[in-house]
Amino acid sequence: MSDLKKRNVPTAEFKAKVGLEGVRGVKTINEIAQAYGVHPTQVGLWKKEILEGAKTLFEGKRGPNPIAAHQEPDRLYGEIGRLKVELDWLKKKSGMSLS
Repeated sequence: MSDLKKRNVPTAEFKAKVGLEGVRGVKTINEIAQAYGVHPTQVGLWKKEILEGAKTLFEGKRGPNPIAAHQEPDRLYGEIGRLKVELDWLKKKSGMSLS
């Protein structure tokens, strides 16, 4: 029972290193798998994850956040209502007529 082999769980850093080497394309996937001692299918999966996750790296870094088109009119009408209430209050306080 003491001869049981423990499962090797690769770290995220190791996965990134192997996957990036697969993305570079200098070596074949089989060569990379043999060099790092992992299965070629696993190298392909890590490479695929890197390529799919690359598009999210630069989202939300710069520029204004897009405002949904259906929310813009509601926000503007809300502001108009608030300004109308403020104007009515100011007119009341100054003694001007509300007509």
